Amino acid sequence: MRHAAAIDRRSRKEERLEARVTPEQKKLIARAAALRGSSITEFVVASAQRAAADAIKDFELLTLQDEARDVFVSAILRPPAPNKAARKAAQRYKEQIGR
Repeated sequence: MRHAAAIDRRSRKEERLEARVTPEQKKLIARAAALRGSSITEFVVASAQRAAADAIKDFELLTLQDEARDVFVSAILRPPAPNKAARKAAQRYKEQIGR
């Protein structure tokens, strides 16, 4: 029972969002919420949460097509040998961490 109370306390809705909308926007949102069988608030929060997750995924996901994809995969599978500057940097790193 204590565990359920702790979970309930952590998920308590304490933050508030506000938005000004036109009468037409509110009618549209209210109609969509009614069709889904939810309140306007539930509909708006669920829609905003989905949109936020999609926006984050789109930002974090690397999408490559055609030649760019081939170049990327080739670089991962067959990386070039380190040049002189890279070898010197690796040596400095090893010296700094004591290896």
